[in-house]
Amino acid sequence: MAKLKRDPVREERIHNEAVVDAYGPEEQAMGWYYYLENKMRFPFQAKCIVAKVVSPLLKGETVEVRRMAPEDVCSGDMLVLIRWHRRNVVVPLSQLTPVDADESTTEAIGDWHYWVARGYCF
Repeated sequence: MAKLKRDPVREERIHNEAVVDAYGPEEQAMGWYYYLENKMRFPFQAKCIVAKVVSPLLKGETVEVRRMAPEDVCSGDMLVLIRWHRRNVVVPLSQLTPVDADESTTEAIGDWHYWVARGYCF
């Protein structure tokens, strides 16, 4: 599968706000964690855009995103805490798209989706 086309504006924002001064995978993960935590406004509704083996969500399900998962579990992927079937569950942010969220939340999630789609990793 071909990588997503490079977006210079998004690349610059990610470089300057998410992974700025990050040396190594741990610092990049923490940079992303705090970037997302600070830009997303919780709670918000999100729709599952892809099923993943590590998540109970099915494509098309809508959930409430409550907050970022604890930072110690986000060293390999950005995870969020959702409300699902009266339980709190942690799922990858990459499988969710915001529904009627504010501009900052939508932009931050779009940045993370872009990072993943480009094949970047920590």
